[in-house]
Amino acid sequence: MGPKNNVTFFVFTGLTQNPVEQKVLFVMFLLFYILTMVGNLLIIVTITVSKTLGSPMYFFLACLSFMDIIYSSAITPKLISDLLFGENIISFQSCMTQLFIEHIFGGSGIFVLVVMAYDRYVAICKPLHYLVIMRRWVCIVLLVISLVGGLLHSVVQFSTIYSLPFCGPNVINHFFCDMYPLLELVCADTYVIGLLVVANGGLICTIAFLVLLMSYGVILQSLKNLSQEGRRKALSTCGSHITVVVIFFVPCIFMYVRHVKTFPTDKSVSVFYTVVTPMLNPLIYTLRNSEMKNAMKMLWGRKVV
Repeated sequence: MGPKNNVTFFVFTGLTQNPVEQKVLFVMFLLFYILTMVGNLLIIVTITVSKTLGSPMYFFLACLSFMDIIYSSAITPKLISDLLFGENIISFQSCMTQLFIEHIFGGSGIFVLVVMAYDRYVAICKPLHYLVIMRRWVCIVLLVISLVGGLLHSVVQFSTIYSLPFCGPNVINHFFCDMYPLLELVCADTYVIGLLVVANGGLICTIAFLVLLMSYGVILQSLKNLSQEGRRKALSTCGSHITVVVIFFVPCIFMYVRHVKTFPTDKSVSVFYTVVTPMLNPLIYTLRNSEMKNAMKMLWGRKVV
């Protein structure tokens, strides 16, 4: 435990105190979590086994699905069991572990989305050099950089909060352990630390979002030079990518680009990027991608798909 701590566990206020709403949310989030697991595992297996999905884009998509599985598993199972049993208690160590895992894989996921945008940029704007630029080792280096970026982001967040004194109260006004709700429980002045958190979390979200928007601007600009078929294909891949980016980044920026204060809307906004986005990613990428759909049909048989 951190220094000067007499808090050994935290209590979540959760999403609602109403027993009927809790049952409804339990069923809903359980379904979401199953869809997240099945959808992302399906993508990973399809890409790993399929002969036709060997391009870098699918390599990164499989990595993103893997990150979504771990990110979602750090938060959703605890939320589901709290809704079912109404325990809402988490030990100090488990809370810190949850915080660390969600930030390392959330951060890495953000960097992978940026890498995927770069991959689409090269594929559409420099098609003749694509295989030279996006060689296998380059993809692996970009993946490692994304993971290291996520790790650094998480270590900064974790070490910031772990060293702070918690002397009670221990009620977290949220359904999982996150920076802002935890900072509100610290018995010390958190103004400067709050600025650090904004700089770390908020800046990453905002810069990544702007880079992604600019890269798509450049891609859409260059579509004029493509044939109609090429344009349609490029728009379909980028369209799914942009959808994922907006669903993830808009709530993320809302949460982290502001001074440390929790708002009543925070919980519902958090549901978006912790529960809904990992579930929607596989749907968006497969439904809008003909190569992916064909590979799944070949692998899993027409009846299943």
